[in-house]
Amino acid sequence: MKHLKSLLVAFILTISTLTFSFAQEKKTAISVIKTNIYCDHCKECETCGKNFQTKMLKIYGVKMYELDEKAMTITVYYNIKKTNLETIKKEISKLGYDADDIKADSKAYENLDNCCKKA
Repeated sequence: MKHLKSLLVAFILTISTLTFSFAQEKKTAISVIKTNIYCDHCKECETCGKNFQTKMLKIYGVKMYELDEKAMTITVYYNIKKTNLETIKKEISKLGYDADDIKADSKAYENLDNCCKKA
């Protein structure tokens, strides 16, 4: 009986340890993407800024992002179980912006306001 109790306690501890380690599994990744931002007021721009914000947050798996127009980068926080970096880059391209090695979609770029295009 004593061995059965010890075995049961050991089993419960093993199960709880496994459950805890699975719960601690990394789900969020952070990536910095080089882009092309020619607008000096992109975050505040009524058309481009709001449009960019809305569409970025609609990308499946993207939790949040930070736009740095001076460094021309987008830092993206995303759930690795729902999306990957290549998918996010393709979606940014569809917004009219370069995303590292993926060039901006030409039709999307033409739809940007003039302030967001290279002069």
